[in-house]
Amino acid sequence: MLTLAFESSAKAASVALCEDGRMISMVTQCSGLTHSRTLLPMAEDLLKNADVAISSVDRFAVAHGPGSFTGIRIGVSTVKGLSWAAEKPCLGVSTLAAMAWNGIAADRMICAVMDARRNEVYNALFRVENNRPIRVCKDRAVSLELLAGELRELGEKVFLVGDGAQLTAEYLRERKLPYRLAPENLRWQNAWGVAMEAAGREFGTSQDLLPVYLRLSQAERERQARMSATVSA
Repeated sequence: MLTLAFESSAKAASVALCEDGRMISMVTQCSGLTHSRTLLPMAEDLLKNADVAISSVDRFAVAHGPGSFTGIRIGVSTVKGLSWAAEKPCLGVSTLAAMAWNGIAADRMICAVMDARRNEVYNALFRVENNRPIRVCKDRAVSLELLAGELRELGEKVFLVGDGAQLTAEYLRERKLPYRLAPENLRWQNAWGVAMEAAGREFGTSQDLLPVYLRLSQAERERQARMSATVSA
């Protein structure tokens, strides 16, 4: 079963081709260009170099959030289009669950974190069982203060992965809380994790695939604030 997986929820974009849990090829780009310019060309080059036709791909997977609103929309839209055109099934998986796969060899609680701005992170916690990450809590947008309090009660040294790992590590270090920061090559989310998280799950149609943002965009928050101010006046 060939799976073509996409990850575009943060600054880096990634595409991976996997077969039954085995990675055939993966390409990652962090050039500062928008994912709308890079994601499909990356997929085309990957398939060409692997000598695999798009018609031979059995299904598509994508990180559907949380993360960058624009990045999520690009990734989800790309996979919806490919799935619809090829009449092949697709699936969206949690960005946090996908990135937790980078920590399965750490032998400790995995703390997946993405920078959500405003001193908050998108976060979920995972334990490793049978060589795969098992969810401990749901995906959430949480303040660093609240996360630090939970980790203090937990009393374990956690393994930090994700583009918010450095930010979280600095916050925990200041509060003398134990942690282990993933090395650079394991810190960033990637399409291999997306493919692994999707393995064994039930795929659906392009109509089933939707983005997961967890919270309103900045524009929507500002609009609500203006509306509230108008009502109050």
